[in-house]
Amino acid sequence: MNPSGTVHSDLLANYDPGGFFDELFGGSGNPAEHTSAIRQRLSSMDFADLQRRAKDAERELYNLGITFLVYSDQDAVDRILPFDVIPRVISAREWAAVEAGVVQRVTALNMFLHDIYHDQKILKDGIIPSDLVLGNQNFRPQMIGIDVPFDTYVHIMGVDLVRDGQGIFRVLEDNARVPSGVSYVVENRHMMMRAFPDLVSDIGIRPVDNYGVKLLDAMCEVAPADIHDPQVVLLSPGSYNSAYFEHIFLAREMGVPLVEGRDLVVKDDRVYMKTTNGLARVDSIYRRVDDAFLDPLAFRKDSHLGVPGLMEAYRKGNVTLANAIGTGVADDKAVYCYVPRMIKYYLDQDAIIPNVETNICREPDGLALTLDRLDELVVKPVGEAGGYGITIGPRATKAELEDCRAKLLADPSNYISQPMIPLSVCPTLVDEGVEPRHVDLRPFAITGKSTWVLPGGLSRVALRKGTLIVNSSQGGGSKDTWVLE
Repeated sequence: MNPSGTVHSDLLANYDPGGFFDELFGGSGNPAEHTSAIRQRLSSMDFADLQRRAKDAERELYNLGITFLVYSDQDAVDRILPFDVIPRVISAREWAAVEAGVVQRVTALNMFLHDIYHDQKILKDGIIPSDLVLGNQNFRPQMIGIDVPFDTYVHIMGVDLVRDGQGIFRVLEDNARVPSGVSYVVENRHMMMRAFPDLVSDIGIRPVDNYGVKLLDAMCEVAPADIHDPQVVLLSPGSYNSAYFEHIFLAREMGVPLVEGRDLVVKDDRVYMKTTNGLARVDSIYRRVDDAFLDPLAFRKDSHLGVPGLMEAYRKGNVTLANAIGTGVADDKAVYCYVPRMIKYYLDQDAIIPNVETNICREPDGLALTLDRLDELVVKPVGEAGGYGITIGPRATKAELEDCRAKLLADPSNYISQPMIPLSVCPTLVDEGVEPRHVDLRPFAITGKSTWVLPGGLSRVALRKGTLIVNSSQGGGSKDTWVLE
């Protein structure tokens, strides 16, 4: 009985993870000791009170403008990313391994990008098929021979991880172009501190609110070498972009101007920002605009989002872009399959975080195996993001499987397939009580001279019962991720 005289039932008493590895309870015969204090606090909470506080938290997130745009839904353009108040908890020991694995992966991908835009040794040595790289839609021939500060191409990286039935973290995909979602990591933590101080206090959680400072430091580090006090800006496509809230958030966290293409101009191969006091030189640009739209003189001529002449200023080393142009090759789903080989080739190490086992449909064996086991595998188009175009074999109808088969036969190079991973679950608040829902994890890494990994990351949760798709565009939500000290 609590001081007010209300009798509390154990909130987690009837919780059943359904045979999946559970982020709060651990696996069978392997209890998660590091979460015992948090489980105890959750168990003693009143369900109705928890629901009320959760609704208050979501209302506050919406009022703060923490939303994303959904283009396909004309009735509700601005949506909140649903927030689940039961945190996902990671021990210090587990996090040390994740952190080391992310640093290793970012290091190898930067070495790969430098190589393919210079000597192309990895292609000449046959480690990766040349046509997979040179024929990739994200390969930018304009980048060949360009040197970038510290050979860092991927300054901001999001690595999508899942945890399998044995509790082993695996890499699902790499996000090396313009990874989004870090704003939710920071805002979710702020929300938890305000709404659930009784859950958060004295647990010993590593902070996440220094992300903006770390990002600004890295952007200054990679600015042209002759600049002593670099001017950094964040380049956004504008308010109609789905992640515009995040652009505003990050510019504020870094304390730098948020600009659009029309706010910048190139003169004598240098970039300037239009201000009320005239033109001010810009040295380092954190860009949230895709390659194709960055410079109408170098890429898409019809782009109104970019800055004419930007590519030439960049080529001459007068401005730094983060991420570098041409990084999209590194997060292609077909190239992903070769990352463990890259790590071995460049670093002479085994991958700390293994990939999910993957069949490459451009290879005859991979295609044959995929077609043979279509009803068992998850088939993904290599260029899509956001969970679109995926066929989950065990849950697909006969018609969907036949449609998938036809697409595979028509264009095998566009697909990979993977076994259906029994994604780990986390207790999640639903109308009926607390139930297991599948989660993934996107840690964020910032690289200037060296790499720093934000302790935690974005835990996305599949809010629909039984579904494995966690993407916000497909109805997923997020949780606060606690890395324990």
